[in-house]
Amino acid sequence: MQYQTITRSAVATAATVLGAAAAMAEDKPALDKAAIDKAFEALKTFNWGVDHNKYRALLGPIEDAVPATHGDAAARKELETKLAAVLSSEASRAAKDFVGRKLTIIGTADSVPALAALLPDKDLSHMARHVLERVPAPEAAKALRDALAKTSGALKAGVIGSLGARRDAASIADLAALVGDSDASVAVAAATALGDIGSVESAKALQDAKPASDPVKLRVADAQLTAGELLLTAGDKAGALAVYKSLIASSEKNVRLAATRGLLLASGKKE
Repeated sequence: MQYQTITRSAVATAATVLGAAAAMAEDKPALDKAAIDKAFEALKTFNWGVDHNKYRALLGPIEDAVPATHGDAAARKELETKLAAVLSSEASRAAKDFVGRKLTIIGTADSVPALAALLPDKDLSHMARHVLERVPAPEAAKALRDALAKTSGALKAGVIGSLGARRDAASIADLAALVGDSDASVAVAAATALGDIGSVESAKALQDAKPASDPVKLRVADAQLTAGELLLTAGDKAGALAVYKSLIASSEKNVRLAATRGLLLASGKKE
């Protein structure tokens, strides 16, 4: 009897799951290729300032195609190819920004070359970085690393921030060198990114860094604390202890206090 009850329950659960899946499939918008092609034509002359209703009429089919192509690899690839092509066209900044928002959802390694080309562009670099931070492919991280040599100032600092957001271990050596950069914005960004990567290696790079100014030195210490917290959260108590011990004699009172707190936590003691 118990077996029959369990079986009936399992069947009922399976039916519920299948029913939910069917409902989701019914809710998924249909793929209207003619409407999508028309929307891409409209995208060529699209610009900001269009009211919401007209916006939906112009570009709605592309918006709808994102969920509609889910589970259809060929259709999703075709959509991504069309979107990436807009980035290399003479389309407006507004059109490329629209495309970027879609690529944050469906972007793959195939979109990376078009996005990488925009990283040195003062108007489009932020959008390109925003997408590359989210593309789940090593090519995206490599594009950001390669852009370090092609950018400067605020754009370079932005690229560095994106490497930190990706927690890109392969960029640690490059970032460590940039902590000593003469441009304070770049140096601060590099220190911050190393802290955000939060590994034993990035923490060691911060400890060995030679910042050129007091504000950068303070940011390095703060980044070390960030790395220590991330190591502790990841369960690497030994790595966290090493970070906090390196800061316990800091000339900054707040850093010493934070390091003492970290040592207590990493040692399993109460604050």
